[in-house]
Amino acid sequence: MATRVRPWRLGPAGSAGAEKLATGGAASAEGPGRPGPLQDETLGVASVPSRWRDAQGFRGETKSCQTASVATADAASQARKRADAEVQTEAPGPGVLPAPRHDSARLAAFLRRVEATVVRELNRNWRSHAFDGFSVNWTEPQCTVTCLHTLGYPPAQGQGLHVTSVSWNTTGSVVACAYGRLDDGDWSTLKSFVCAWNLDRRGLSPRQPSAVVEVPSAVMCLAFHPTQPSHVAGGLYSGEVLVWDLSRPEDPLLWCTGLTDDTHTDPVYQVVWLPEPQHSHHFRVLSVATDGKVLLWQGVGAGQLQLTEGFALVVQQLPRNTKLKKPPRGETEVGTTAVAFSSFDPSLFVLGTEGGFPLKCSLAAEEAALTRMPSSVPLRAPAQFTFSPHGGPVYSVSCSPFHRNLFLSAGTDGHVHLYSMLQAQPLTSLRLSPKYLFAVRWSPVRPLVFAAASGEGAWGTLKRLRGCCPRSLSPHASLFLKVTCNCLISRKAPRNPQFPSSKPRMAALSTVLNLIASRLSCWPLAMPRAQ
Repeated sequence: MATRVRPWRLGPAGSAGAEKLATGGAASAEGPGRPGPLQDETLGVASVPSRWRDAQGFRGETKSCQTASVATADAASQARKRADAEVQTEAPGPGVLPAPRHDSARLAAFLRRVEATVVRELNRNWRSHAFDGFSVNWTEPQCTVTCLHTLGYPPAQGQGLHVTSVSWNTTGSVVACAYGRLDDGDWSTLKSFVCAWNLDRRGLSPRQPSAVVEVPSAVMCLAFHPTQPSHVAGGLYSGEVLVWDLSRPEDPLLWCTGLTDDTHTDPVYQVVWLPEPQHSHHFRVLSVATDGKVLLWQGVGAGQLQLTEGFALVVQQLPRNTKLKKPPRGETEVGTTAVAFSSFDPSLFVLGTEGGFPLKCSLAAEEAALTRMPSSVPLRAPAQFTFSPHGGPVYSVSCSPFHRNLFLSAGTDGHVHLYSMLQAQPLTSLRLSPKYLFAVRWSPVRPLVFAAASGEGAWGTLKRLRGCCPRSLSPHASLFLKVTCNCLISRKAPRNPQFPSSKPRMAALSTVLNLIASRLSCWPLAMPRAQ
């Protein structure tokens, strides 16, 4: 429907019509002459068709495509021919040896010519004493070890002192041991002794040392000089480090640190001689103690050891590459109990700690240590990497002389861990004893053999590592050695309060194990292969 409106024509009265249109006719009632309201008219529907749509129309196209058919083929092969071949030798028959061919006349002439010379040499050998006491051993040598000497110092044994450390000098003929009391657990003023025996001297008396040095405090560790056979360094329970010259029996003390601000405040557990970087024939003394400091000492005039470099281990600066127990409040120093240097990098060393975790450290570290301990030289933080811990304190570490990344650690949990410098977790773990382990050393001549000492008495264990595979590390591939020299055995209660002090500790037998390992090259180890 559509509505069409008729147009109005405006006349003279157009204004009035507009007013009516605006008011819708409401004003017609006000007066005459006004037009009426608008009206609607309904008409038919009007439509306008679109010519553009018709012109465009509807255009559509359909297209399709298809790839060529994929060719497939099946092939099979099978060998249908089989051949077997066998070879067997015939039974050997009785052979006839050919008759020897020789010239009897020429042989007889030769024997007559050399008879006088042979008889003369036989008579000379008969009168010689070069082989007196020599007996031919027609049997194969056995894997046994015999005790050659049992060394001891009666005055020290009479006071109930223990052997705390042993060391061999550079010639291999003199062995020194340190006596002290380690089971008191408190400051001790009881004097101790350092004794040395020359095993190559005629008329050796096992109860009479060649040299005896009285020390005002218990000696915890010893280390002979690498090139000076008579110089030996020692660390005391009081924290001092001393160097003696055993060739001067009247005044053997050569250098000492004294009780200064630089001195350790806890017992010194290990001392090591290190060559100077610029002068390889000059050596310094490195000491580690449970106060968390690693110090380097240089001998100067007037019998003093001067501190040249120092390092401090603080819990806040340890690398967080492995999960460690949170230390108690106020305890920030990490006590160190053992040290071992790499055979390939003179600045790289491994520390054993009371917390049970080994630390990879470097002498080239430059970061300052966050510690308030007094020192005449700046203390640095050497720790670079933290390894997975033992179940107890680590009392011995040893770097492999054949592989730059391998080292061993022995702890009071009875385990020996084989670590790589490149990862925190151990490559393998060996439980060698239900008691504590206090020493471990690599063999200097056999890459897969090491020795360990436990708290079961005095037992050394030689283990053969085949490819670092736990299957090959079975107990069947081991050889046990019993050390019976009483100067090499002592007991010590652990310092860590988490472990009961009633359990005994054997002395630090690092040098003894070095001796055992050095003899491995001449022992025919007939170890059974692991199954």
